[in-house]
Amino acid sequence: MALVRPGEATLQPIERDLVLPGPGELLLRVHMCGVCRTDLHVVDGELPLAQFPRVPGHEVVGTVVAAGAGCSRFVVGARVGVPWLHDTCGSCRWCLSARENLCETARFTGCTVDGGYAEYVTAREHFCFALPERYGDEQAAPLLCAGLIGWRALAMAGTARTLGLYGFGAAGHLVAQVALQQGRRVYAFTRPGDSAAQALARSLGVHWAGSSDEAPPTPTDGALIFAPVGALVPVALAHSEPGSTIVCAGIHMSELPAMPYSLLWQERSVRSVANLTRSDGDTFFAWAAGHALASTTERFALAEANTALQRLRSGRLTGAAVLDCT
Repeated sequence: MALVRPGEATLQPIERDLVLPGPGELLLRVHMCGVCRTDLHVVDGELPLAQFPRVPGHEVVGTVVAAGAGCSRFVVGARVGVPWLHDTCGSCRWCLSARENLCETARFTGCTVDGGYAEYVTAREHFCFALPERYGDEQAAPLLCAGLIGWRALAMAGTARTLGLYGFGAAGHLVAQVALQQGRRVYAFTRPGDSAAQALARSLGVHWAGSSDEAPPTPTDGALIFAPVGALVPVALAHSEPGSTIVCAGIHMSELPAMPYSLLWQERSVRSVANLTRSDGDTFFAWAAGHALASTTERFALAEANTALQRLRSGRLTGAAVLDCT
């Protein structure tokens, strides 16, 4: 399923010849592909870096069917996860300082190269991940972006003990489980009236769940904003203690409103998450292998990709959508 031109908002089925992988590449038969809000930003023409026509999808779980020259990490038949970061130059100052997520010539799965809304996908072997056996394909797919970005965002919040999560979808419901297992106190903020998301949050054991226009029981000392709503930044600051870090965890966000300096005063900070590194994936999947994470998912057929995206766009998904590409 591909988007021919940006902003068309509707994917079209296309057929392409199957091309054997080049040096360092794997050809995968796609099993499942998660539907991420970033896919929606690509489809809606909100990411200037996106190139078209494009097959979206960067939460890909598949099996290796062919390997190009020089590949040695995965054998044919291995189950592999493909993330957002397709590859980087490996030689710039960012790549050489363990910040490959900032590489200026990085390529991104489902955005600047074709992704997993397909039967087959090509990926760079050294940017793929082995997936813990405890997770089935449908459960594993959301971990490849919602889980990874949540993990990186949580690390950026530092030692926060009372954590606010703004937006309780695919990423929020996974990082809540990580934070709870780390012994943190978790408050879940949803869009007003989203009783299903609040019920999911409570079922996972958060300490409080309510609407983003409500005040939490106590101030937070850290917050992760997954909803692409700039107006939530001053809201999160207003509910935070001195020294707190507010992490904007999406690739796209609406304009931040003007706000008084008093909200930032007392060494509060606001920062963003940009992409991920392979180190993020290595540490996250090692942690996930030894801890139970439950992905709440709704499965759609590949041909129903537009329906899944529209459900996400309208806020009528609880947890994560996953496309069955088999």
